[in-house]
Amino acid sequence: MKIVVCIRRGPDGELCPFDACAYEAALAVGGAEVTLLMMAPRENAEFLAQLTRLGPARAILLSDPAFAGADTLATAYALLCAIKKLDPDLVFCGRQTLVGDTGQVGPMLATLLGIPLLCGVMGIEKIDGGKVTCTTRGGAVSAPLPALLTLERINTLRFPSLFSSVGAVEAFSLSDIAADPAKCGLRGSPTRVLATFENNAGRRKCKFVDKTELAALIKEAKGRPARQIPTAPSTGKLKTVFSVGVSPLPYAKTVCDGVTVLEDMPAEELVRRIEQDKPDAVLFGSDPQSKALAAKIAATLSLGLCADCTRLEAVDGELIMYRPALSGSILAKIKSLTRPALATVRTVEPAEDTVIAVGAGAKDALDAIKTFAASVGACIGASRKAVDAGIAPYAAQVGLTGRTVSPNVYVAVGISGAVQHIVGMQRAGTVIAINPDRAAPIFDYADYGILAKAREVFPNEE
Repeated sequence: MKIVVCIRRGPDGELCPFDACAYEAALAVGGAEVTLLMMAPRENAEFLAQLTRLGPARAILLSDPAFAGADTLATAYALLCAIKKLDPDLVFCGRQTLVGDTGQVGPMLATLLGIPLLCGVMGIEKIDGGKVTCTTRGGAVSAPLPALLTLERINTLRFPSLFSSVGAVEAFSLSDIAADPAKCGLRGSPTRVLATFENNAGRRKCKFVDKTELAALIKEAKGRPARQIPTAPSTGKLKTVFSVGVSPLPYAKTVCDGVTVLEDMPAEELVRRIEQDKPDAVLFGSDPQSKALAAKIAATLSLGLCADCTRLEAVDGELIMYRPALSGSILAKIKSLTRPALATVRTVEPAEDTVIAVGAGAKDALDAIKTFAASVGACIGASRKAVDAGIAPYAAQVGLTGRTVSPNVYVAVGISGAVQHIVGMQRAGTVIAINPDRAAPIFDYADYGILAKAREVFPNEE
């Protein structure tokens, strides 16, 4: 059993947490020959070498000046060329990176390899009889080998032994993998970043209130809807736009007066319609299935794909797309060099009425918070720190590395407000933050603030 694990170093200098889970999942497969594959500049060789202390059979640094500036499609192509040379039974990828919530490389890579794709893997049940069976967010699924899996944050990467040694790192260049330079790096990338701006979206004016007002605030706020998708029309218009499903329709109408809605269409049929009708743009929703479908279409037709767009405009017959990047801290202005332009747009999915999210600072009041949540009909969410501390399960995690929610009411208890968490809850209708630190960033994104510790607002019953 040969497994290739595609990994990336995050902007914090550490291994992407999703990729760390993919690595651990591969190491846990008994008797597997694990190969780490990382596309990065040569100065990352030492970083990759330290990961060999866990005992992979090989560690390969895919590095060449020709790979610089690659978007998701150009990245998937370079990985494709290397993986074809390695000929594995399974390819493991993290669900996404921390640079952006695109989730594109895994589905694109599976499409280019022509192998089955299993997305959102929560557990690997068994690998035998020439197939792999997994538990995913959508249920149990199986696929014949070879196959590609994208993994959620389902485990913790083991620590190396004190007596482990650093292994060798192999270097693969453009020529080593017989890649076409026209399909690599910036030259092979069908999308271009035109400009970047500081992202201040989602900021609110916080009104500080007394802790005794919490229950009344929640009751009042339940009648207010989640934040609506911005639908300011573009001054320019495109002639033809496909909306895959109805969820992207509000965005599509901002840039086109005659939108065609395509529903319940398999990838092969959608490819045929795009090739036949040649629309200016095709828009997809932000749910996992739509993201995977968009990535497959982009890889099949070699088209540019921009993910998680929050605004669109048409300029001189071209689609200009705006999306959060670098964990949501900046807003990137992007265009596609190919036609049609493809984009997933940040759509609002059905959500809970009220979410009470706990952070690490809420640990000593957790039981009281759960009791209060039940009394107001709320479900429990959590920050990444709370999940990592074992306070709440991963399924409850809200944020860039968890899930995005858009409830009528969102109560953040003991959460500081890191940008990675904000991107997962900023579409809530009313946000109430509870934190003893008035300078906590969470208050910049809250409608109401309560300056108190969790146990002061939710005292445990003796």
